[in-house]
Amino acid sequence: MKVTIQDTCTACGLCVDTCPDVFEMGEDIAQVIIDEVPAEHEDAVQQAADECPAEAITVE
Repeated sequence: MKVTIQDTCTACGLCVDTCPDVFEMGEDIAQVIIDEVPAEHEDAVQQAADECPAEAITVE
């Protein structure tokens, strides 16, 4: 699974709170800190994407 954050991110921090092993806050928006999401974090990443208020997280 791969995950990206679009520039529509509002930096609310929900994704970082949900899965800090995959997301971190950058200067202006959240950032993905790994290239490939490990299986043990897939559910949390999907939850972050589903709950993102800006719908800025794309999961592939």
